[in-house]
Amino acid sequence: MRYGICLPYMERDYDRATILQWCRAIDAGPFYSLSCGERITGYTFDMRVLLAAAAAVTERVRIVPSLYVLPMHSAVWAAKEIATLDQLSGGRVTVTVGVGGREKDYQAVGASFAKRHQRMDDQVAEMRRIWAGEPPFEGADPVGPDPVQAGGPPILVGAMGPKSMQRAARWAQGIYSFSLNGEANEIRHMQDMADRAWEEAGRTDKPYRMAGFWCSLADDGESRLKNYVYDYLKIAGEDMARAVSGMMNRHTVDNVRRAIDGYREIGVEETMFVPVTADPVEVERLADLIDKL
Repeated sequence: MRYGICLPYMERDYDRATILQWCRAIDAGPFYSLSCGERITGYTFDMRVLLAAAAAVTERVRIVPSLYVLPMHSAVWAAKEIATLDQLSGGRVTVTVGVGGREKDYQAVGASFAKRHQRMDDQVAEMRRIWAGEPPFEGADPVGPDPVQAGGPPILVGAMGPKSMQRAARWAQGIYSFSLNGEANEIRHMQDMADRAWEEAGRTDKPYRMAGFWCSLADDGESRLKNYVYDYLKIAGEDMARAVSGMMNRHTVDNVRRAIDGYREIGVEETMFVPVTADPVEVERLADLIDKL
């Protein structure tokens, strides 16, 4: 199994020195990838800028936008950004795309929330045309730069429902599934859904399987994990946020290891840890855990 870490891009105590420390420690550790998600509203760092910095100060790990909320963007602009990131990283990008679920983020950037699934299908096709060197419209010059990876970086999808998975099976190389508390049965359900969608689409390959979960191995990990999840989910209602945050338990080495074991048993190929604090000890302790597996 491969292992990645998502940068704590929603934390307020994540400054320049800490960002560089995290990126360099991840690159020096037993990790395969480094990722960052995308949020607009709330106190969050910009995914694209943060990953560009990470690409510049790392040499080995893959750089994974996870995920690009593609319908909030121009497909041509996104293709240009992703190709530039692929150049900065020397061909280490794997991009995850999705439609997201925060309508206020769309509203904040002036993007329509309607028909976002169809728009994403069309955008992926357009990005691939751009990466192949086709101009965006007749009479225009092609859009550079060329990505290092021929045809563009691999594209994974963050899809949760059967219809969205069926759509993605026409163009994605794999899936990024997420279980809040690292529950293997939840991930298995999404992987089975992807396998069926790939088969129904007539594909002979299998979807790449990446899966993540929230965790914390900081000294005060339990309270910080539960508080983080509560803050993240309160947009869906106070009662739900309290109930879900109260069940979170991936705040000890043993419990994180159990989540890893469960993911391995169901065939996850890459586990993405999503620490909820900016404490560099998160990287150190996860690396130590992996070394002892």
